[in-house]
Amino acid sequence: MIAFHVEDMSCGHCVAAITQAVQAVAPGAQVNVDLAAHRVEVASAEVDSSVLRAAIEEAGYSPQPL
Repeated sequence: MIAFHVEDMSCGHCVAAITQAVQAVAPGAQVNVDLAAHRVEVASAEVDSSVLRAAIEEAGYSPQPL
């Protein structure tokens, strides 16, 4: 499980955008988002955390590893 704190995630659209960005680089990934805690958890054996972080950044957000 790879987890990020994404402070600038604030709504359902943000959740959808981040989920789509992660699944674009890791199609089999399971993405769990806690919007209130600004936490994104990704379960994927396909890619490492740096690839996931870059995908979230490309979607316009600022993920910080946990």
